Amino acid sequence: MGKVLIIGAGGVATVAAHKVAKNTDVFSEIMIASRTKSKCDAIVKAIGRDDIKTAQVDADSVEQLVALFNEFKP
Repeated sequence: MGKVLIIGAGGVATVAAHKVAKNTDVFSEIMIASRTKSKCDAIVKAIGRDDIKTAQVDADSVEQLVALFNEFKP
């Protein structure tokens, strides 16, 4: 199965996260990352799955993005 990394925690990312979370046969691991980790945690709580990972990342920082990609390997 696949891993997906959703960067952002706004309206579009929230809808995408809900849709992705419903497709467990396609996506084996999910991570939501945003500048504000608490927003990611709120999305996970709304989805109701405790296996979704969250992380803090500044999408304007190439170094932070590379580190997150290397850690999660989507």
